[in-house]
Amino acid sequence: MTIAGEHIDVLIVGAGLSGIGAAYHLQRAFPQRTYTILESRDAIGGTWDLFRYPGIRSDSDMYTLGYRFRPWLGEKAIADGDDILHYLRDTAAEAGIDRHIRFHHRVVRAEWSSTETRWTVRAERTDTGETVTLTAGFLMCCSGYYRYDEPYTPDFAGVERFGGLVIHPQHWPTELDVVGKRIVLIGSGATAITLGPALTRQGAHLTMLQRSPSYIISAPTRDDLAVRVRKFLPARAAYAVARGKNVALSTAIYQLSQRYPSFMRKRIRGWQQRWLPPGYDIDTHFTPSYNPWDQRLCLAPDGDFFRAIRKGELDVVTDQVDTFTESGLTLASGATLDADIVITATGLNLLAFGGMDLVVDGRPVTLSERMAYKAMMLSDVPNFAYIIGYTNASWTLKADLVCEYVVRLLRHMDAHGYARCTPVRDPSVGEAPLFLNFNPGYVQRAASQFPIQGTKAPWRLRMNYLRDLVALRHGKITDGAMRFARAERRDSVSTTG
Repeated sequence: MTIAGEHIDVLIVGAGLSGIGAAYHLQRAFPQRTYTILESRDAIGGTWDLFRYPGIRSDSDMYTLGYRFRPWLGEKAIADGDDILHYLRDTAAEAGIDRHIRFHHRVVRAEWSSTETRWTVRAERTDTGETVTLTAGFLMCCSGYYRYDEPYTPDFAGVERFGGLVIHPQHWPTELDVVGKRIVLIGSGATAITLGPALTRQGAHLTMLQRSPSYIISAPTRDDLAVRVRKFLPARAAYAVARGKNVALSTAIYQLSQRYPSFMRKRIRGWQQRWLPPGYDIDTHFTPSYNPWDQRLCLAPDGDFFRAIRKGELDVVTDQVDTFTESGLTLASGATLDADIVITATGLNLLAFGGMDLVVDGRPVTLSERMAYKAMMLSDVPNFAYIIGYTNASWTLKADLVCEYVVRLLRHMDAHGYARCTPVRDPSVGEAPLFLNFNPGYVQRAASQFPIQGTKAPWRLRMNYLRDLVALRHGKITDGAMRFARAERRDSVSTTG
């Protein structure tokens, strides 16, 4: 059954961090403009509502992961997942955004018509099976890039023989009792670094089995500067101070890692020597083959991961799975690990734009053939924007900037009577992968499913908040690549605004 719906000025896909932020910016800038959020699940929160494994937390500080427009007032800078979810839901409720969300609506197709100057969006009701059709003047995709229904798990030999539980963190069972259990945790990324100490605190003995190491550094749970300045400044000003300090610090660490990788390798090793027991084999277990920030740095709040190692509650084994057995795992080296539970923190699958099909004037859009404009729009796709956050900083830093730019873009269109904006690719611009200097496995597996980037602005992806702040918050809307047109087809296209 298909249900025809109304026309919406701006349609937002996704009710997570990005979608709630986009709605806030839009309704503040355009109180008379209609908007709706379509959310495939039954709750606000996106990633923070989906993942329920023990210890889930941010791997960015909340003074940058929080919205620019709403200060984070919690005591922890590295916040627990529940606190982040409350912050997000409170933001939506206080602004009345929750009244604009339609849950159980999974967008499957969006078709642009230049003749009608609008999108026709088809969504499937995940609760009733019905199909709903809406039209919109502008479409914003805020669905992130993770596939929520299917995590990534390698094909492990013999897994069917294992007599215990095999769990992926993305599908964590409720009320799992781990007291006294022998747990093998396969993985070395942020999820594993979070889960390991959390499970030892619940009474498990844990072995983290990693094929290769990751960079892990300790970060304080509490930001002393943020707490101190709250005593002297209003909440919003104190938040801005802490946010600015943390942006500067994270930018400096990233730039040092990119420009002086050998120096940063030595610095990280020196830190780890202080955190780990004397004589610990750092070369084997904590020295990756890649340079710092070629993949994300993993954070251990207050060094909890290293403390668990010092206490003898957590072992690290660097090896590969040969096969599962009835009682555990046999490794490539011939060693064996006994286990009651095996957790496969082996990564996620990426999914561009929530898996929806894009069509422009009857022609399907092949994402790998489209170039990303300012890392937030697609070449030759009108009235469409998306949010993909930074890989080297907090997601929300980029989300806020994209939303501010979309507001500026819509205001420009209103001021000049334009109904359509389309980034048009310059054929002379060279091509490069979207995530050029970021190479974890989950990105490499899905690279062909995403748009490409160009070799020069405005088609080049910058993982630099300070440069993006200037370009997106203050840069020109009319840059030669963005074409504007009025709804009447007889009107000529303008490139100057």
